Amino acid sequence: MTDLRPIAAGIDEVRIEARTVRGRGGEIPVRDYLPPEIRSDAAAVLWLHGGGFAWGNLDQAESHEVALRLAATGRPVRTVDYRLAPRFPWPRSYTDNHYPAGLDDVVDAGRAFADEHDRMVVGGASAGACLAVTATQRLSDVAGMLLCYGLYHAELPPLPDSVRERLRGLGGYRQLSAPAVHRLNLNYVGDEEALHGGAFPGGGDLTGLPPALLLDADHDTLRASGETFAAELDAAGVTTSYAVVPSSWHGYLNRHQLNGFRWALSAMTVWLDELSAGRGRTRAVPRS
Repeated sequence: MTDLRPIAAGIDEVRIEARTVRGRGGEIPVRDYLPPEIRSDAAAVLWLHGGGFAWGNLDQAESHEVALRLAATGRPVRTVDYRLAPRFPWPRSYTDNHYPAGLDDVVDAGRAFADEHDRMVVGGASAGACLAVTATQRLSDVAGMLLCYGLYHAELPPLPDSVRERLRGLGGYRQLSAPAVHRLNLNYVGDEEALHGGAFPGGGDLTGLPPALLLDADHDTLRASGETFAAELDAAGVTTSYAVVPSSWHGYLNRHQLNGFRWALSAMTVWLDELSAGRGRTRAVPRS
């Protein structure tokens, strides 16, 4: 996955449409990226931004620039402005945006998108990668998952030596520690009991999920979650491709001028093309 093919060609021809789709929590704002000509063999992509479940929007590079470039390869893309959890700091009164509000929005927007296309891949970055997996567990006939520097576990797994080595010196600054991850996740779900109630796929039943591409960041504590989750998917019989984007930090998709972004988009495009060529494996029956 080191083919640094040009990924900017054709982005000026992508048509962008802002719309809403009906969800169980009300109207959900989405943004559709439509290439001038849709490839007959290409699956549509539902793409989800990150932001710790409490931040992020459709204008950030991690959402807009990724969707624009994936659409330029001939596949329709939808981004979702899902409801965000209340922001820090605590204490705060919880609103109707607590879990599973954001997940419900993603699932509802995904179902509407799937009704418009024959095949769909679900993907996301950071918190969006977690949402991509949990949404896929609730959707039918998802052809694959695109997952970048995701947070998949309720508690951050122990850091393997391969991760610790990359966090020395400057690489160790501005990292998410285990206590920080706990607080972030607790803010998302609302209480300690809900942490292990299905909001995070890591450590749970992963059988039947479709093929997945996981791209972690080189200098990132969340690699502990990514590496562990990739192993869990493999153990569950899920066709899994895993790679670490060289010389990258968490959030590299928000820096679309840098090599990490280009490397990742090239890898994603190659994987999507390979999935199209093989048709992939779909999950036929959604979980409740």
